[in-house]
Amino acid sequence: RPTGRTLPTRSPGGGPVDMVLLRAWFSDMEHEWQEPRLARFYRRLESVARLIRLDRRGMGLSDRRAQGAPVTLEETVDDIRTVMDAAGSHRAVLAGLGDGATNCALFAATHPERTLGLVLYGPFMRWQRGEDFPWGDTPAGHAEDLDHLRLKWGVRDAVAGLVAGGAPSRANDQALIDWFTEQQRRTASPEEAVEMANWFWQTDATAVLESIHVPTLVLMRAENESVDEWRHIAARIPDARVVEVPGEDLFVLAGDTDAVVREMQRFVESLAEAEAGDIASNRVLATVLFTDLVASTERAAEMGDRAWADVLSEHHRRAAVIVQRHRGRVIDTAGDGILASFDGPGRAIRCALGVIEDARAVGLEARAGLHTGECELDGDRLRGLAVHIGARVAALAGPSEVLASSTVKDLVAGSGLEFEDRGARELKGVPGEWRIFAVAPE
Repeated sequence: RPTGRTLPTRSPGGGPVDMVLLRAWFSDMEHEWQEPRLARFYRRLESVARLIRLDRRGMGLSDRRAQGAPVTLEETVDDIRTVMDAAGSHRAVLAGLGDGATNCALFAATHPERTLGLVLYGPFMRWQRGEDFPWGDTPAGHAEDLDHLRLKWGVRDAVAGLVAGGAPSRANDQALIDWFTEQQRRTASPEEAVEMANWFWQTDATAVLESIHVPTLVLMRAENESVDEWRHIAARIPDARVVEVPGEDLFVLAGDTDAVVREMQRFVESLAEAEAGDIASNRVLATVLFTDLVASTERAAEMGDRAWADVLSEHHRRAAVIVQRHRGRVIDTAGDGILASFDGPGRAIRCALGVIEDARAVGLEARAGLHTGECELDGDRLRGLAVHIGARVAALAGPSEVLASSTVKDLVAGSGLEFEDRGARELKGVPGEWRIFAVAPE
C-alpha cells in the first residue's frame, strides 16, 4: 500500500451506491470489529451501501508519521479520493462521524462531481470558542486538555470518563471501557494524540459549509449537550436535511444505533436513482491564487516593449510549470501576473512561494494573494466573489510577499506553514472586514 495511506476495506455485499465512512480520528478499522455494537452498525450499513472505510494517515492501520507532523485536511481529502480510486468508486456518499465530518464536508465542497451525497453525524467543524462561535474551548481549557492527554491517553480510568461523557447509556459497560482503552493504545501514542488535538485546535472548517452543494443529511442526538452547535452547523449548509434522533449519546456505538442507520438508509435510497445522472454542481470550493510582478511598468519602460514582452512570456511559462507541479490550473495570464486555482490551499500557498522564488532568481519581484471560497465554473473560467477577494488580497501584498485570507490559514493546520497576522482589512468592493495573514517563507 502507498506510504502513509491505508488499504481501502469494502463490504462484499452492499446496497445500490457506495459509501465512504470516516470515523473520529482515533480509529483502527481492524480493532473496531471487536466492539459488538460498532460491528453491528457496520454490518447494517453494508446492507445499505457498499461500505468503504479508511483510517487517517498515521492512525490505525495507516503508517505512522514523523513526530510533529499531523495530517492536514488537504491530505485527508487526497486520501479519500485515492481510496475511492483504489476501490473503483467513481461517486459515493461521504459519511463523516464526529470530527470526521470536517474532512468529508471539505471533500464534498471541493469535489462535488464525486460526491453523491453527504452524511454528517454529530459534526464538529471548529474547536476554538469565539464571539461568533460560543461552543468551542478556551485557550486555558485547551491547555488542560493537552496535559490530560499526555498523562492519561490509553489509561483505563481516564477512558472510563471518556465513555461516560460520550456514551452515557453505556457508562458502566466494562467491556466497552476495555475496548476503548485498547483502541487508544493502538491508534496513537500520547504525544501523537497531543499533536492531533493541537491540529484540531488550529482548524476551522466552518467557512466550508456554505460551499456544499450536494444533498446533505445532518444527524444528531437530540438530548446531547452539543445539539445547539450541530444545529448551527447544519443551518449553514444550503438545503441540508436535519434529523434529530432521540438520545444523548455522542458515540454512534451507544444509544439507538438502529435509528441512525434507518435515517442513513432513507437518505441513501433517495439518492440511488440520481447516481447515474449528472448531479455535479458547477459551484466548487477552490483556492484562488493571484500573482503580480512588482514595478512592471518601470521595468517595461527601461527594457522596451519587445524585450519586456519576452521577459513576461518566459515568466508566465515558468509560473505555469510551477502551478502544474502543485496540481493547480492556470486560469488566466492577463497582464503581468497569473490567476490559478487549486483544490487544496496548502498546495496553492507553496505554489505562490515557488513563483516568487523563481521570479527573484531571474531578477524579478512578484507578490501573491490567496483566498479559499466558492467559485462558479464557467467553461475554463472561474467566477464569483472568491475570485474578487483573492485579487484584493494580492493587491495588499508587498514585494516578494504572499498574503492569505483567514479562510486559507484555517484550512492548512498541520502543514508546517507559518503565518504573521496582518490584522483586519477592508477589501475594495467586498463587504465586511477580512483578516489577512502573511505567509512566512519555508
